[in-house]
Amino acid sequence: MKITAEQIDVSCPESDVYNRLLSLDGKHILELGCGSADHTRDIATSGADRKVTALEVDQLAHEKNLQITDLANVIFELAGAQDIPLEDESVDVVFMFKSLHHVPLELMEPAMHEISRVLKPGGLAYISEPVFAGEFNEVLRLFHDEQKVRQTAFNTVKKAVDDGLFSLVEETFFNSPMKFAGFAEFEEKVIKATHSDHSLDEELFDLVKQRFEQYIGDDGAHFLAPIRVDLLQKVN
Repeated sequence: MKITAEQIDVSCPESDVYNRLLSLDGKHILELGCGSADHTRDIATSGADRKVTALEVDQLAHEKNLQITDLANVIFELAGAQDIPLEDESVDVVFMFKSLHHVPLELMEPAMHEISRVLKPGGLAYISEPVFAGEFNEVLRLFHDEQKVRQTAFNTVKKAVDDGLFSLVEETFFNSPMKFAGFAEFEEKVIKATHSDHSLDEELFDLVKQRFEQYIGDDGAHFLAPIRVDLLQKVN
């Protein structure tokens, strides 16, 4: 396993990656850290006979998700990866989309054990994590440097494999396209994200804005964010 790749040639929406790796029809799917439920919606509506349990620890995001009325096959719950409110061996597939590094450092390893507990024998865990590289990361790290937590997240996944909790089915890297209409959208979605507490003084705010606006073109700011995906299988 490796935390990054020297060269990443594939650029695509993340849905292309998990749809290539996984068969989801007829499955009970658990998403940990569902955020604004964008992936939740795609997973729940892109196939047949899918049951989705979507957990989120951020109260504000969870309350917004509870207002969703058109996803009858999705249950939203307020809970973290370290304490999953599901029965043993009740889930076929677990997703974590760029959320493991948001789990408190001391709870990452317990979270992996919880994922193993709720997965059925031979069940799969799809864990995607941002690579600490790229132009978007250079803007983000000005006020939110995630190098330590991303390294710890990688170490935690690797340890779960080394300890025999999971086997590694595939490790893949891709670039995820990101677009912001302008700095106002970046500020709203990233700086003011409710899952984090970003407090920028005027000088730092101006620096972030200046750096971000270097990437704005005629149709907004475009980034390619490098992502690592570890597909794990529960060891029976």
